[in-house]
Amino acid sequence: MEPHPRPQGSRLQAHDEQALQRVRVVGKLLDNAVQIPGTSYRVGLDPLLGLLPGGGDAVGFVLSAYIVLEALRFRLPKETIIRMSTNLLMDAVVGSVPVLGDIFDVTWKANARNLALLEAHVANPRPQRAADRWFVIAVVIGLVLLGVGIITLVFLLVKLLQSLIGG
Repeated sequence: MEPHPRPQGSRLQAHDEQALQRVRVVGKLLDNAVQIPGTSYRVGLDPLLGLLPGGGDAVGFVLSAYIVLEALRFRLPKETIIRMSTNLLMDAVVGSVPVLGDIFDVTWKANARNLALLEAHVANPRPQRAADRWFVIAVVIGLVLLGVGIITLVFLLVKLLQSLIGG
């Protein structure tokens, strides 16, 4: 793919602005939806989803992956996509550990980090070299495989718990 230049001072197209607004809503909902009373600290649905047995982490992953997939449409540089994917990977892997993962989700806020990376890209009007097509395809395949892996792991853990409780 060729560089995706944006002239100095240009505005986003309407469909890009709508996509950015959707990403903002999802990011806030997952990481900063509610202020903890008596503090300035905010939490979102991501750590709460992790508490749901049998799929909460998978749902959280799918919603978090949406942010990275939308970021691909904005043709971010390869390095930024790698950072975003690493944030998502950390959130998915560590976040899937019972209790510890939920505490990690409250503090790590991968979605807020990824939103900040996307916002920084959108705010920077300098021409940048976008990630090439094969890299984008590899990221999408990697996200799909990670999602399938998380769903499979959750399924196996539920089966194991069922056999321990029922057997």
